[in-house]
Amino acid sequence: MNYEIKHQPNERRFSTAVELELSVLDYTLSPTPSGEVMTITHTGVPQPLEGRGIASALVKTALDHARAQHWKVRPACSYADAWMRRHPEYEDLRAG
Repeated sequence: MNYEIKHQPNERRFSTAVELELSVLDYTLSPTPSGEVMTITHTGVPQPLEGRGIASALVKTALDHARAQHWKVRPACSYADAWMRRHPEYEDLRAG
């Protein structure tokens, strides 16, 4: 399913509203000598919406954005970390 995911760079957040419920992915951005690192700190989907692939869509959108910006990613959120492990095509983004 496709979700309309919005990037809110001032809030360091990706979000989507489904059935009037807000799902979010929060991150921080830190400069390093080798470039910016996006740390995914939280992925949240309200319980009534779980199991619909919303969290997966949020993580994929955030990682695609990071790739486009040439950022590395530190998945501090356990869901984002597990998602990256299940999708090896994104492992090159993982910050060391």
